[in-house]
Amino acid sequence: MPSLPGLRRYLYTLCIQAVCTSCAIVVQGEFLARLLTGSVWLALPVAALACRGLLVWAQERTSARFAAATTTFLRSRVLRSGSGERTVLVTRGIDAVGPCLTGYLPQLVVSAVVPIAVLTCLFVADWTSALIIAATMPLVPVFAILVGKHTVRRTERQWALLSRLGGHFLDVVRGLETLVLFKRAGFQAGIVRSIAHQHATATMRTLRIAFLSSLVLELVATLSIALVAVPVGLRLLSGGIDLHTALLVLLLAPEAFVPLRAAGARFHAAAEGLAVLKEVLALPEPRCTTTTTARPPDLRTAKITLEDVTVQYPGRDTPALRNFWLTVAPGDRIALVGPSGAGKSTVLSVVLGLAEPVSGRVLIGDADLREIAPSDWHTRISWLPQNPWLLAAPIADNIRLAHPHATDDEIAEAARQAALTVPLTAQGRELSSGERQRVALARALVRPDTSLALLDEPTARLDVTTEQAVLSASRRILHGKTALVVAHRPAILPETDRVVRIG
Repeated sequence: MPSLPGLRRYLYTLCIQAVCTSCAIVVQGEFLARLLTGSVWLALPVAALACRGLLVWAQERTSARFAAATTTFLRSRVLRSGSGERTVLVTRGIDAVGPCLTGYLPQLVVSAVVPIAVLTCLFVADWTSALIIAATMPLVPVFAILVGKHTVRRTERQWALLSRLGGHFLDVVRGLETLVLFKRAGFQAGIVRSIAHQHATATMRTLRIAFLSSLVLELVATLSIALVAVPVGLRLLSGGIDLHTALLVLLLAPEAFVPLRAAGARFHAAAEGLAVLKEVLALPEPRCTTTTTARPPDLRTAKITLEDVTVQYPGRDTPALRNFWLTVAPGDRIALVGPSGAGKSTVLSVVLGLAEPVSGRVLIGDADLREIAPSDWHTRISWLPQNPWLLAAPIADNIRLAHPHATDDEIAEAARQAALTVPLTAQGRELSSGERQRVALARALVRPDTSLALLDEPTARLDVTTEQAVLSASRRILHGKTALVVAHRPAILPETDRVVRIG
């Protein structure tokens, strides 16, 4: 079974952050105990608390980056599958992996480091209290493991029912016309309702276990802390322990249990993600038939040639593009025109390397596109898709997808050139079609040093005002570049040198 890319580095980073967090907790407890006894300034415990907060922020940021990269990797393993279960896996399933990577895994590392550091400090300060904590602490993971095993079984059943529901529903939708023709739609609807009811029942049972297990963990931890606090209070009254040590024990004792309780609680939120992760990593590795290590030639001197290219999409009877020939000289700006479905967008997908021909080849200079590393090839291209996809994130972050190292000033300038009047802090999913098109234009404008522009119907479905703004930005993108433009309206044709009709 393959491992996640970057997992080892992520775990090393989490371990370093956990060690630093342990030091911050111990120092914070020491300073607070001294503050309450009047032997230290307030600024020191405040500084320790601020340092601890900074470490939490750094851990969350690291986890979010790793989770984003991992979900992209996982989706790439299953996107080629078209079954209903795989459809649920790509959407709902992989989204559930996030809580596992950003919550449970970091907390698991913290729960392995922080209690040891706290116990070490308590053994130095008061070995009696440390022995009580050391004796009661194993109860938390023991109960968590017992309940967790039951939760895993319930969650795997819940996920299996959800996958079955998604697969059956997709099959019903695909065959709806046939079911109606043979008067079996009502029967299949009953099956879907039955599977949905089974999934809802399994979900409620899983949630019930999660709530009960949280109660058990809280009760065990509370009783363990009480076993420490009561003897410390009695010893303080009898003079068997000084005030500073008593305060330090009372402040650090809960810190030994907090990570364990948090890991147990977050396990239930991550249980579905763990089941999905196990299923995705068990999928066979996609076969790679070509070696993509060559660097692309310089497009300022190399031509692009499509030789007898035929593209056949899975599940379709007729090719999307058949026996297509095209030569694009350096600096050519070519408009692709033709009826809908003729294969204009497919030509751009072939040049991008997203659609692989079943016959024919694409040459960049003298190099076959299949032998060129996609990451290097895509850095040479400014791409404007027909239907831009935006994150549920601020517009500035959506523009930065095209150039992660772009500064805020460069993002703002690209938005200005694209005539984007919406604030960059607005959410990408809340935009109109014209505004989404301008965000895609800003993405293309912010990319530095590209030599090839691919524009897929940049003015489609736009009003006159928006069309003029998009045309103005398109001129900036096309200037000095080799370009292929899918032309839906004649307004873009004057920006090109020649027209190629498809279909």
